[in-house]
Amino acid sequence: MARDYYEVLGVPKGAGTDEIQQAYRKLARKYHPDVNKDPTAEDRFKEVNEAYQVLSDPDTRKRYDRFGDDFRHVPEDYDERVRANAAGYGGGGYGGGGRRVHFGHGVGGEGAVDFEDLFGQMFGGGGGFGPIPGADQEAELQLALEEAYQGGKRTLRLDGRQYDVDIPAGVLDGQRIRLAGQGGRGNGDAPPGDLYLVVRIKPHSRFRVQGRDIYVDLPVSPWEAVLGSTVVVPTPGGEAKVKVVPGSSTGRKLRLRGEGMPNPRGANGNLYAEIKVMVPSKPTARERELFEQLGAESNFNPRKET
Repeated sequence: MARDYYEVLGVPKGAGTDEIQQAYRKLARKYHPDVNKDPTAEDRFKEVNEAYQVLSDPDTRKRYDRFGDDFRHVPEDYDERVRANAAGYGGGGYGGGGRRVHFGHGVGGEGAVDFEDLFGQMFGGGGGFGPIPGADQEAELQLALEEAYQGGKRTLRLDGRQYDVDIPAGVLDGQRIRLAGQGGRGNGDAPPGDLYLVVRIKPHSRFRVQGRDIYVDLPVSPWEAVLGSTVVVPTPGGEAKVKVVPGSSTGRKLRLRGEGMPNPRGANGNLYAEIKVMVPSKPTARERELFEQLGAESNFNPRKET
């Protein structure tokens, strides 16, 4: 049986959020494999991370406090199923050959749920209840923007298990990828639940995503901005060309229709290249001469109201 998560972090069962977080940070630093070369450090580091993931989430912690080590295998709508089955069985009571299950609070020990009664006797015995399907589970899937844009396959390891994931092209941050039958185990012959991977697109050094639209800065020279030019702009799928119209200033957005995030159910998003006029940080003598000449002859004043 897995160690009690409170014991792993060295905190009492009534510990607050801050206390749990402080304990986790201290232990994570202590057992991080890059710092601690003890052969057992990596396993302890994983154990500490697992404990923190459970106890730092209020809803997950409540389920753990109630059901203990089996909390992942109990459906989230468990109470509703029990009430529905109880009502259908005896109009409000547990009769016949069924056994009553007592609920309390706490992980193990006095007041905890008796899972032998819960799953072995009550739902599969003389009480007439059927097996309980496995609970659906969730985990985060971190993706680079290029992976989300192009889609593809990814092998993922969670809690010692390996999953092969098909990533649809154009998946967005916050969307869920369903792995049917890969969630919590069911009781008896009941089917397992599903695993849902919540996509989190990592921040990109160049691109910004808003919905299905992608934004990118487009540096241009002063003469390209004034005279106009056709320049190359990067996209997550490669490179494209865009026309800079004469007289463009910093902040002007050029739209590349359909070059944003793919949309399998409709029109693709757009890519917007935002012009940023750049000047030489260290102009040559000739460049300085030309800029001085332009400054002497031009009447343009960007600070004058138009």
